[in-house]
Amino acid sequence: MWQGAPTWLHPANVVVREGTLSGVIDFGELCAGDPATDLSAAWILLPTGTVGRFFGAYRDADEATIARARGWAVLRALHLIHIGRNGRLGLPGGKPTWEPAGWAALERALN
Repeated sequence: MWQGAPTWLHPANVVVREGTLSGVIDFGELCAGDPATDLSAAWILLPTGTVGRFFGAYRDADEATIARARGWAVLRALHLIHIGRNGRLGLPGGKPTWEPAGWAALERALN
């Protein structure tokens, strides 16, 4: 039996046929094993101008892995912006401090 973190059913993960639950799809582990998902943190967390030094020191990432990591960083930055915007607008679950962090991460990832 898998002993990982608990998985919660989400409406985007269920398959319904004729009003009856007929399946569950969970993409949570879709990228397990691909270091690009973790390496995307370079653009999300590190200060501007340090990503090149990070990958220079890391040395185990080829160009394709770095390109995928950059793509993941863009996606995650957009999520930060969205959650931050929701907070700025007073919507449930929003976190206003995340919006500027998302914009900064997006700027780093796109340059």
